[in-house]
Amino acid sequence: MEAIPVSLLFATLGGLIILSGCFSGSETALMSLNRYRMRHLAKQGHRGARIAERLLQRPDRVLGVILLGNNFVNIAASSLATLIALRLYGESAIAVAAGLLTLVILIFAEVAPKTLAAVHPERVAFPASYVLWLLLRLLYPLVWLVNTAANALLSIIRVRVEDVSAAELSQDELRTVVNEAGDMIPRRHRHMLVSILDLEEATVEDIMIPRTEIVGIDLDDPWSETLERLTNSQYTRMPVYRGTVDHVMGFVHVRRIVGDLVRGNFTPEDLQARLKEPFFIPEGTGLHTQLLKFQRQRERVGLVVDEYGEILGLAALDDILEEIVGEFTTDPGTLTRSINRQDDGTYLVEGSATVRELNRVLGWELETSGPKTLNGLILERLETIPEAGTSLLIDGYPVTIVQTQGNRVKTAEIQPERPPSVQRPG
Repeated sequence: MEAIPVSLLFATLGGLIILSGCFSGSETALMSLNRYRMRHLAKQGHRGARIAERLLQRPDRVLGVILLGNNFVNIAASSLATLIALRLYGESAIAVAAGLLTLVILIFAEVAPKTLAAVHPERVAFPASYVLWLLLRLLYPLVWLVNTAANALLSIIRVRVEDVSAAELSQDELRTVVNEAGDMIPRRHRHMLVSILDLEEATVEDIMIPRTEIVGIDLDDPWSETLERLTNSQYTRMPVYRGTVDHVMGFVHVRRIVGDLVRGNFTPEDLQARLKEPFFIPEGTGLHTQLLKFQRQRERVGLVVDEYGEILGLAALDDILEEIVGEFTTDPGTLTRSINRQDDGTYLVEGSATVRELNRVLGWELETSGPKTLNGLILERLETIPEAGTSLLIDGYPVTIVQTQGNRVKTAEIQPERPPSVQRPG
């Protein structure tokens, strides 16, 4: 060793420190990779991404080869630094050399390369994966021995490396990813994606037209009234019943009978002949499930029934789609079927407006597991049937009862801004 020039020893020491930095950086880079982007690149044919994906299928093995290499070069660098200190200044310089080497390794082989790898993981991980894959094949027996011992130790605390599966996002995590996508996904598209996720949590009761609000054709009504209702209907499909909606006979497609209505040759017999069998939806059906049912059975509207067959309301495909893409109305003053903006900036809202509509249109964050409509919210808060003119706060917004009908709130006025005393912190 005395014959080896000191300059060569310094050069070797520098090389070992560089190798230590490479091992440290590659470890951080591989662990910092976006797994979903890596899979995408691998499917696109990126060779580095493919190798990185294969390495990360068994993280214990890739960590084993990295740490074997890192510890080997660090121990070699420590021994070499001790040798250089002895050659130059004797035993008294060994402690100084150890301190200097620790500082150099900390800066140049740990903090700097790991920070670089954390900021640019793909630039470091993909090239490094070629070398690590080769080292893993060459050192596999030693890596296997080290991993076996380490995994046996982990098994004592019931940790099994074989149970490691591909990272999967939960629904809440996926919602967070979408919301934080920034400019990569347009804001409207982010809203639609989050709304699709929310369909799993909503049921048909959240969007249905309540039984009392169903507009249909009663065959017991005078024929002149029926013709007028059909002619002026704003709905494409209307339920036809006798007496009450509990005795529904079917649905009539209004657009398909417009010609006969205009010609004046439409009769009660023609109406019954044009009826389509009613489609029933069990209460509690999730919106996502019902959307698929509408698609498979080529239906657009159905009657929601409880376990006893009693009709609770009417759910339409359009209402489910509006949960995803927003309202279809073209009238700027009519935000939804139940919410209208007035000239003074306040909102005139029907009592049948759903909580999900209020959250979506007004930006509220009401709990959807309780009452399903504004009427239900008001009755829950007041615990009595209110009179017109009664005011209360919902989610911090002033709400004034405008009109009641029987035992329910028909319309209410909502202020668009909270009073200063109830503003949210922020």
